[in-house]
Amino acid sequence: MHRVLNVAEARERARRVLPRGMFEFIDRGTEDEHGLSETRRMLAATRLRPAVLVDVDGRSQETELLGRRQPMPLVVAPTGLAGLMWYRGEVELARAAARADIPFCVSTQSITCVEEIAAKAGGRIWFQLYILKDRELSESFVQRAQDTGCEALIVTVDTAVSPKREYNTHNGFGIPFQPNLRGAIDLSLHPRWVFGVLGRYVLDGGIPSFPHYPPEFHRKITRAALDERLRLADDVTWDEIAALRRRWPRKLVIKGILRADDAKRAAAIGADAIVVSNHGGRNLDAAITPVEALPEIVDAVGSSLTVLADSGVQRGSDVIKLLALGARGVLVGRSMLFGTAVAGEAGASRVLDILRDEMDRTMAFIGCRTIGDIRPDFVRMAPVPAP
Repeated sequence: MHRVLNVAEARERARRVLPRGMFEFIDRGTEDEHGLSETRRMLAATRLRPAVLVDVDGRSQETELLGRRQPMPLVVAPTGLAGLMWYRGEVELARAAARADIPFCVSTQSITCVEEIAAKAGGRIWFQLYILKDRELSESFVQRAQDTGCEALIVTVDTAVSPKREYNTHNGFGIPFQPNLRGAIDLSLHPRWVFGVLGRYVLDGGIPSFPHYPPEFHRKITRAALDERLRLADDVTWDEIAALRRRWPRKLVIKGILRADDAKRAAAIGADAIVVSNHGGRNLDAAITPVEALPEIVDAVGSSLTVLADSGVQRGSDVIKLLALGARGVLVGRSMLFGTAVAGEAGASRVLDILRDEMDRTMAFIGCRTIGDIRPDFVRMAPVPAP
């Protein structure tokens, strides 16, 4: 990984080592993938206005998120099936986050349970919650996060139904896996992953499952969710999130906000933070991007809760742009998975080092010594480049 100089190179190496279905599952978007490309184009169109002849010696990325000081304004985002990038991939990711002293967010759909991740990796653990048709099952997730001592609960609210990702069907890959001939041939061409990841799971107890489900609901990743109670809930309202706020004793984060009025509702029920996110272009293909949504949302609620952002981050300068648009911190998902797929904890740590270095260089170029120096006047929107 020391030869990998940027996230794009990590992505290319991940593309080579992962089966096609696995790689496209984490790399691609949904439907026509306009949301995926627009997210990147809007970040590219956000241009920086440097201030020169500023003393930037002794630069620091230290910031405070949800009451905790940390050395840089990043959070490792929740990503389903991260454990299939590398053997015990969620533990590897969490260890990299712990080494960097930033939070790691465990996904509801991880294949390593939150208790094991916390025990083996340590560090600062957050838990991401999908609310399911079976509310008792969702409550069991919340209780496990609480019992494990998770600092924060991130409730994902932008996924009322499963998105349409046709490439998963073509590749025979998804949640659940749906093996086909094309997928089988692809697996045969990636022996490192078959033996080094899947094979190790098989030797260690069988095909991986989703361990956050109670035993009666345990299902292997190759089996469909036959029970309606395991499906995403499409009837969640603000009243239910308000009740969750009253029930959860620690920091509550609401992820998937793109409207100022929804941000105000989050503030009104007592959420500690929101994540301005279009789910990385993986849900609603026609959704606006965080770059477009951030300024209005920050104006509306920036003084009453912590505004975080994610989606499309590939460079440290992308992080600085989102901070200049008003975010207090940035979640990074895909980029971390690329590093993990290449070299486990070392690969994830390498990606964090790359982003840290690029953030530092960008701060120096624009005349900012601290994260607090980054202001909206450092950015200007250029014409969006054509597709």
